[in-house]
Amino acid sequence: MIAKLEKEKNVLTAIYKRFLRHSPADVWAYLTDNNKLQQWFPELEIQALKNGGEIRFDFGDGNFERMEITEMIPQKVLAFTWDKNLVRFELATDNSGCMLVFKEYLHEITEHTAKDLAGWHVCLDVIEALLDGRSVGDRTAIWQTCYPTYQQLLQDAQS
Repeated sequence: MIAKLEKEKNVLTAIYKRFLRHSPADVWAYLTDNNKLQQWFPELEIQALKNGGEIRFDFGDGNFERMEITEMIPQKVLAFTWDKNLVRFELATDNSGCMLVFKEYLHEITEHTAKDLAGWHVCLDVIEALLDGRSVGDRTAIWQTCYPTYQQLLQDAQS
């Protein structure tokens, strides 16, 4: 499901919503347990899971970027800095599963923004597949399919 771009808190925000047939605790584990986190985003590693804590992004060349956890409520909210932007995962119990809402607050839009948005789309697909016990398939092909859509969404939002 493609994200929607909306103005939220006077900032352009990408909002992704996914209903997952799993408990918030199971989904939370994929967001915060490094062994599970790295199955869908191998460059990320949580250093300290707390408000003001740290997540590291490993560029794979010996360089790391420190991202601050700006809000953490166990099994409900995980928000952290993402370069000049902010990302936020929100979980809520929903009948036979969990509603996952992911937001990226786009404080700075660059040539790379559409790539990030397509990347988050793939990450959410992978989380869902892992939770369901399905194989992920070709992540690059999924990304290539949705990237032009995110380019167009950003272009439309900025016109």
